[in-house]
Amino acid sequence: MKKLAIFVSGNGTNMENLLCRIREGKVRAEASLVVSDNPGAYALERAKKFGVESVVVDRKKFDSKENFEAEIQRRLAAKKIDYVILAGFMRILSPSFVRAYRDRILNIHPALLPDFPGAHAIQEAWEAKVRKTGVTVHFVDEGVDTGPVILQREVAVEANDTLESLEKKIHAVEYEIYPEAINLVLKGEVK
Repeated sequence: MKKLAIFVSGNGTNMENLLCRIREGKVRAEASLVVSDNPGAYALERAKKFGVESVVVDRKKFDSKENFEAEIQRRLAAKKIDYVILAGFMRILSPSFVRAYRDRILNIHPALLPDFPGAHAIQEAWEAKVRKTGVTVHFVDEGVDTGPVILQREVAVEANDTLESLEKKIHAVEYEIYPEAINLVLKGEVK
């Protein structure tokens, strides 16, 4: 069974959903490690409830990004991690880190890439008054939200939507699409 490391920085709802799907046997993988760059991330509490080992690698405690990422890579190697799943990890990984895990780092983004890349995609889509947005799961490459798309799903923006209702709709789709995309990768159906 393939081993996953889930990277988080905040609340961890996408991570919790994945851990539920793994527990239910709907994602055929082992969640071997949760990595957070934020010692105060609530995701760490969620991981503990599932009995998944977690580690905080706080960027502030390292003199360089290279040393910070080297510590993460050391932890991944110790666990023999096959895939890195970004679930609200709010740091951009260096090109050398990405190369070390080429085609083995997945990210979820709350927009139909290439539209609205970056950290504020839902807000930007809302302000642009688009009629549809969505969710993208993609492999991570050296750019920001530019890697090959694994799966996308549209979300209609209705006339009566608010920013908050749109966020809820997008999050609901994230919970569906991320496990599906991970399964496609694990089965070798996407490369």
